[in-house]
Amino acid sequence: MSMKARFTILALGLSLAASGAALAQSQGVSKDTITLGSIQDLSGPLAGFGKQLRMGMQLRVDEVNEQGGVNGRKLNLKFEDSGYDPKRAVLAAQKLVNQDKIFAMLGHIGTAQNVATFPVLFDKNVISFFPVTAAREMYEPHNRLKYSFAATYFDQIRLGAPKLYKEKNAKKACAIYQDDEFGLEVLRGAEAGLKSIGVELAEKTSFKRGATDFSSQVARMKAAGCDFVVLGTIIRETIGTIGESRKTGFSPTFLASSAAYTDLIHKLGGKPMDGLYAMMTVQNPYLDEASQPIRFWANKYKTKFNDDPTVFSVYGYSVVDSFIQAARKAGPNLTTDSFIKAMDSMTLAPDIFGGAQQTFTATKRLGSDTSRMSQIQDGKWKVVSDYLK
Repeated sequence: MSMKARFTILALGLSLAASGAALAQSQGVSKDTITLGSIQDLSGPLAGFGKQLRMGMQLRVDEVNEQGGVNGRKLNLKFEDSGYDPKRAVLAAQKLVNQDKIFAMLGHIGTAQNVATFPVLFDKNVISFFPVTAAREMYEPHNRLKYSFAATYFDQIRLGAPKLYKEKNAKKACAIYQDDEFGLEVLRGAEAGLKSIGVELAEKTSFKRGATDFSSQVARMKAAGCDFVVLGTIIRETIGTIGESRKTGFSPTFLASSAAYTDLIHKLGGKPMDGLYAMMTVQNPYLDEASQPIRFWANKYKTKFNDDPTVFSVYGYSVVDSFIQAARKAGPNLTTDSFIKAMDSMTLAPDIFGGAQQTFTATKRLGSDTSRMSQIQDGKWKVVSDYLK
C-alpha cells in the first residue's frame, strides 16, 4: 500500500473517530461548562414560590462554581418564566432546549406545566430532573429521562391521615378539595388511607380553582359533625377554610398535604392557623432555627438575597445539589447516558433540612415516597413525626 493510501485511510479513520466523539457528546456540555435550564413561575399565581426556587438554585450554583465547578466544568443555569401557564411553559422549554441547548431541565414548577413540556425535552434527549411537583406523572409512566424527588400527594395523605385520625381519637372524617387533579389526588389518598383503618369519609365537598368563599363548604362539614378534615387546598383556600371554620366555632383537626406546607400560611393567616397539620419532607428554614447548620444556611441566604428563605428555597438548593452529586459521579466524560448510568445506582443521603434518603435504579425513578408531619404551633411550623412508612 502506498504512503498516500495509508495517509488517506488514517485521515478517514481520524475523521470518523472525531464524528463519533461529536455524536457521543450531549448538548449543553462543553469543555468548561454545563448549561442547564429551569422554568419557574416568576409572574403568575405562584410567583412567590418561583422566586424562592430560583434564589435557592442560584445559591447552590454560585457555591459550586466558586469551588471550581463539577469535574472542572462551571454550571450555567438559565431561567425562563412560565407565569404558571402550560402554553408559556412549552415556549420556554422550546427556547431552553433548541436555542440555549440545555443538558437537563432542573426544578421546573407545576404539574400541568411539566407534562406539557415533556415532549419538547424528550424529543431532544433532555433530562427532566426533580421537577417541583408531587404528581405521579413526574415518574409515571416510566421514561429513562424522568427523575422525581417529591413524595406524592396521594402517598403523603394515604400515610398521614390514618395515623392522625387514630391519634386524635376522631369519630368522623371529611374532606374539602380543589376540583382538579391536585385536589383529587389528596382525596384519593385520604380515601385509601382511612379505608386501611376501616373509616369512610362522611362528607366530601369541593371548590373550583380560584375560589375565595368557603362558607357553604364549611357549613356542610359542620352540619355533618366532622371532627377530622383533610384539606386538598394550597395557600388561599387553606387560610380561607380554616378562617371561616374558626369564625363559626367549627374546630376539627385539619390535615393538609405538602402543598400547604409553606410559611405563607401562618404569615398571611395569622393566629387562626395555629393547630393545622401538614405533610412535608424538608424543613422550612427559620433564621432562628434551633439546628445550627440550618441557621447558618438561612443567614447565608438572607445575606446574599436580602430575603428570608422558605421551604421553596430549600427545594431549589437541594435540586441543584442532587444534580451536582450525580454529575460528579458520572465522571469527566459527561453525557446523557453517563448521567443516567450514575443516577440509576444513586443514593442521596439525608441533608441538613431533614430530607429522607433517596435511592434510584433503572426502574425506580421516585427517590422516596415517604413524608412526615408538621404542625403550626405559635405561628411556626414544627416537625411532629418521623417519616411514615
